[in-house]
Amino acid sequence: MSEPQLKSKTAKGLLWGGIGNGAMQLLNLFFGIFLSRLLSPADYGTVGALTIFSATAGIFAESGFTLAIVNKKTISDDDYNAVFWFNLVAGLAFYLLLFALAPAIAAFYRMPEMIPLARFLFLGFFFGSTAAAPTAYFFRNLKVKERSQIQIIAIFVSGTVGVICAACGWGYWGIAMQTVLYSGVNALCIWIRCPWHPTLSFKMPALLSMLPFSSKQLFTSLFTHINNNFFSVLLGRFYGMRETGYYTQGSKWTTMGYSTIFGMINSVGQPVFRETIDDPERLQRVFYKMLRFTAFVSFPAMFGLGIIAEELIVLTITAKWLPCVPVMQILCVWGAFMPIATLYSNLFNSLGRPNIYMWNTIALGLLQLVSVLISYRWGLQAMLVVYTSINVLWLFVWHHFGNQYAGLRLWKVLTDIAPYLLISLLVMALTTWMTRPISSPLLSLIAKIVIAASLYTLLMWRLNSVVFRETIQYLFKRKS
Repeated sequence: MSEPQLKSKTAKGLLWGGIGNGAMQLLNLFFGIFLSRLLSPADYGTVGALTIFSATAGIFAESGFTLAIVNKKTISDDDYNAVFWFNLVAGLAFYLLLFALAPAIAAFYRMPEMIPLARFLFLGFFFGSTAAAPTAYFFRNLKVKERSQIQIIAIFVSGTVGVICAACGWGYWGIAMQTVLYSGVNALCIWIRCPWHPTLSFKMPALLSMLPFSSKQLFTSLFTHINNNFFSVLLGRFYGMRETGYYTQGSKWTTMGYSTIFGMINSVGQPVFRETIDDPERLQRVFYKMLRFTAFVSFPAMFGLGIIAEELIVLTITAKWLPCVPVMQILCVWGAFMPIATLYSNLFNSLGRPNIYMWNTIALGLLQLVSVLISYRWGLQAMLVVYTSINVLWLFVWHHFGNQYAGLRLWKVLTDIAPYLLISLLVMALTTWMTRPISSPLLSLIAKIVIAASLYTLLMWRLNSVVFRETIQYLFKRKS
């Protein structure tokens, strides 16, 4: 693919990734507000405590074959068929296993009422496993627009049903219904829109050819999900469902913030890097440019979310959720840097080095687990500070391997992201100082958003930011 074609396809993918993920997060916000007003922290904690089990089973069912398909230089129907049938059988097997283990899981949390909830909630990952192959088709072919439309439909349908269930007094079943229905509607719509359809053919050599790559993705994804969810397990065990609910709520709002940026980068990162792996200099140029764009968007968005956290929580889901504000603010710091780690992971996968991604993720996960087990006795906030600090500092480890295998220079990376980091911190500090006299949560929220957005835009324009200029030109279809 030529340079102009790649640039155009990347820009289009980033645009639709941003629009799609932005719309999805707004819908999540809308439905989340209603659910949070109707339900209690304990309801969220009960469902959140089960997340790690369904997420882990879903990873084993998918086994890394989605990214293996994306990373193959040439692909055939045999590859798609092999992945489809494997994921279908594996998904069913793991669902039946967890169905049988539901009483043991409920006993671990000392909540017998969890048994039917767990058995229903685990249907979500099974529905997801049925659509792994067509999802890989969309991802490989950069069908970002179509994928975004499907996810928006799934969120709307599942969110509507979830709110209705909660309004009828179903408690945590409303969240469970929303989760399972999202996976089911998403899988159904993917199959309707996907031009590829499976046959009864299954060829083991096709599956085995992807196994070296997919096995590394499996272990990487496993540790990633364990890292993302072990807080819920520890809190549910040691602190109770109420504290788990505050963490789940704060984490959910932070995730809604960075998912838009993460979705933009992740939807195009690996396919675009794959197009440039035969030209190291071109690969470096593409990486640095995507890095600058990521920093340009991620730092102001996540730091901005952190400074409006209190007003946002009070105005949307009421003051009963105020204990989740510090959780949200701490996680916003990691959320600002997380898309950069995503860029590095996409790079290693594209270079055919999933082992680097795997071992780094495993080492990071083990370090986080040990540090959290040591710090949990000092409370949730102490655990989150340790967790966030380790994740941010680990970016230097990611870069070490980026330098080794792609020739990326640390000084270049730091000088690319430093201006956006420093300007974002300055803007948020000034905004917080300027709005301190405002006592009304609504006026404070509006003032913070307007002032921060205006200051950041003004500074980008005055400093003649190339990323800012190119973004404006693309959005308004103007040529320099």
